[in-house]
Amino acid sequence: MCKDCGCSISHHHHEDSNHHHHHHDHLNPAMEDRKTVEVLTKILDANDRQAQSNREHFEEHNILAINLMSSPGAGKTTLLEKTIELVDGKLKIGVIEGDLETNKDAERIKEKGVPAYQITTGQACHLDAFMVHEGIHHLPLDNLDVIFIENVGNLVCPASYDVGSHLNVVLLSVPEGDDKVAKYPVMFSAADIVLITKIDLLPYFDFSIENVKKDLKRINPKADIILLSTKSGEGMDKWLKYILFKKEMMG
Repeated sequence: MCKDCGCSISHHHHEDSNHHHHHHDHLNPAMEDRKTVEVLTKILDANDRQAQSNREHFEEHNILAINLMSSPGAGKTTLLEKTIELVDGKLKIGVIEGDLETNKDAERIKEKGVPAYQITTGQACHLDAFMVHEGIHHLPLDNLDVIFIENVGNLVCPASYDVGSHLNVVLLSVPEGDDKVAKYPVMFSAADIVLITKIDLLPYFDFSIENVKKDLKRINPKADIILLSTKSGEGMDKWLKYILFKKEMMG
């Protein structure tokens, strides 16, 4: 977990704005310290200001920004690869990749002929608005319609950080189990849409789609749900139509 955002209390603050972190809620007793709370509040405010600046930057270029969040292995990068294939020239896509280490995901995206920039976060378990701002300036904005921000695989921290996207997309894969919405309500309450992935594996797992829908309705009734499989292709047409619709709504 990130040592900078309060997951552990060895918090430090980079004045150069390259690595600002906050959490809304902390169970760590040290988070009750007034000075610590003041620092975290300042970090929160700084991140939110940068996130709004990022959004305005995207909008100046008429770019739809989509933040992809999930646990590790839920299928974010594979979803991006299949999305790029299906778009087939209908949209020009760019990707900002976030991982603790390596540039493997960015290389996979580049192999699809799409510009991608890798952010290696080190110990940080999420992207923040300042990291995304760095990524923005490494992509050809004048030649893009949609930028996907693939967040670090984690169902906790990324939900607390506005990175400047227009949409938050949370992936939940069948092998993870149908209890994750209830167990990680902050993440799923931040979602505009939840993608239930790897549905080709439903026959092999004790996974109830109805349980997921029930929990999501309680936590976030406004969130849409799409069931899909990148392996079989089921549901990918609905996902593509969703993206095209949201881009069209931008004008």
